[in-house]
Amino acid sequence: MKITRVEAIPFAIPYKKPLRFASGEVHTAEHVLVRVHTDDGLVGTAEAPPRPFTYGETQESIVAVVDKLFAPQLLGLSPTRRETVHARLDRTVGNPTAKSALDMALWDIIGQSVGLPVGELLGGFTDRLRVSHMVGFAPAAEMVTEAERVRDTYGITTFKVKVGRRPYGDDVEACRSLRQALGPDVELYVDGNRGWTASESARALRELEDVGITFAEELCPADDVLGRRWLVAQSRVPFIADESATRPAEVTREILGGSATAISIKTARTGFSYSQRVAHLCEGLGVEVVMGNQIDGQIGTLCTAVFGASQRSTSARAAELSNYLDMSDDLLAEPLTIQQGMLRVRESAGLGIEIDPVKLARYRQDG
Repeated sequence: MKITRVEAIPFAIPYKKPLRFASGEVHTAEHVLVRVHTDDGLVGTAEAPPRPFTYGETQESIVAVVDKLFAPQLLGLSPTRRETVHARLDRTVGNPTAKSALDMALWDIIGQSVGLPVGELLGGFTDRLRVSHMVGFAPAAEMVTEAERVRDTYGITTFKVKVGRRPYGDDVEACRSLRQALGPDVELYVDGNRGWTASESARALRELEDVGITFAEELCPADDVLGRRWLVAQSRVPFIADESATRPAEVTREILGGSATAISIKTARTGFSYSQRVAHLCEGLGVEVVMGNQIDGQIGTLCTAVFGASQRSTSARAAELSNYLDMSDDLLAEPLTIQQGMLRVRESAGLGIEIDPVKLARYRQDG
């Protein structure tokens, strides 16, 4: 079985409600559908969601790097030669979501070729995950209304609250309002997207001590080495490294350097192969992991769920799997469903992704 063709198809689907946070805001899912074809007729599918304010990639750059640099290096290879694939892709610096989408598409092909779900090949720990929901910037009352709607409709009881506004009083008020409205049994954690300084973060966390925050994620800039260490050392809230820990080496640096005590794994930036390495590294270092979200569509969300459910460590906590609910549409022929706060992975061979051709024709941007 050999790779014969690689497609990078740009598409754009508006959000019903934009997600706003400290490093930017998203109004339209301007993503790239990546498909890898083989001479056996199998097609592996994944999604690359560019986040220029985090990784520097754009929709145009992902299409260009896949078409002009990556695809020519993959043609003729067997999809099972993942190490060779990554050795060739890594000759090009950066481009994490483009590389990750190709990796996941190859896993999809491998699963289809042996008639097994990818989750079984990765570890097969469970078939479902608890879901957490990200609540973006808005007045406190609107954030409460959104959280209550998501809880009542989907049974979700874990919420990641976007913070990092200046002044930070709006964020403190929002967290207090959410706790008061949702009660003590709902889990809340905060994500600053690098919006505060270390001193602002310390003061805000002191004011939130009685709210009961489970985690704090990337409150201050990733390159504020001493400030982050100072903040983590004095805080009683565990700190998740996200944008600062995009590769295994960065995970080691953040944990051993004292800048974080937990790690967010995002398949959109580390695929399945490197996500597995990060998960195993975290297990060896004795740190917790959470499955994060790149504001993925349903394809990316399904990939996150597949990996998260496959490992014991990544299935222990609620995973960020619900923000596709704010998109006005999607490309999947069979939409994902969240019931009683859980999302189940599919039992189909590979990833179980079937693209609706009518929707793809409607939303693709390449004519």
